[in-house]
Amino acid sequence: MKRIATALVLVPVVVWLVLAAPGWAFRIVLAAVGLIAFHEFDQIAGANGIAKPGYAGMLAGLAFMFAPMPDVTIVGIAIVGMLLAMRVRDLAGAMSSAAVFVLGVVYIFGAWRTAVALREVNPHWLMFALLLSWIGDTAALYVGKSMGRHRMAPRVSPRKTWEGAAGSLAGSIIGGVVYAHYLIPSVQIGVVIALAAFGNVAGQIGDLCESAMKRGAGVKDSGTSLPGHGGWLDRIDSSLFSIPVVYGLLKLLEFRMP
Repeated sequence: MKRIATALVLVPVVVWLVLAAPGWAFRIVLAAVGLIAFHEFDQIAGANGIAKPGYAGMLAGLAFMFAPMPDVTIVGIAIVGMLLAMRVRDLAGAMSSAAVFVLGVVYIFGAWRTAVALREVNPHWLMFALLLSWIGDTAALYVGKSMGRHRMAPRVSPRKTWEGAAGSLAGSIIGGVVYAHYLIPSVQIGVVIALAAFGNVAGQIGDLCESAMKRGAGVKDSGTSLPGHGGWLDRIDSSLFSIPVVYGLLKLLEFRMP
């Protein structure tokens, strides 16, 4: 019940932000969610015995999200991460500290950077990418509970099944096709199906990756701020993978179109 109530509050707000909000409001909220998610990632890193990126990681993330030259910025972030890694008492942990610093920035704020770019292409494409995760997660939950028999990744997420994954994929494709038919009608159905399929699979992988990090840290959820959903990183883990994949494929198709 808590899960449904939280979704009923969040979904209309997200839809407004993506489709109707001024650009500055969208970016502010996106940055705020990114900072909260990075803080949760920070806690998971600490629980894994790795030096936390902390506020320096948050500032680096904002720089990467908004800087005009991402290629130069990410090199600078890597350098900063390596410099900060020298502060650890046991230098055997310096490499993992630097790696986690860069990973957290790219993982969260890099994905959010592509969300901004995708909205600039067309807000409906960003909504499409988000729906793949929302519909996919819901379909996986109900199909997995009713029909799930074969566990997909028991070491990482014992409750996930191949049947649930198939239901997630089917639900995302159907939802994506319906959404695109009415709101992005100029795109061919074959392209929509491909984008939905690749975006959904990416989202499922994103969910598993976050589960692996949490399991390594010995925690169930990344946080407790969203009743029924855990933390913000738990809520956006699929989107952090699906949004960049949808954006990348759109740019690739645009490049290949005559």
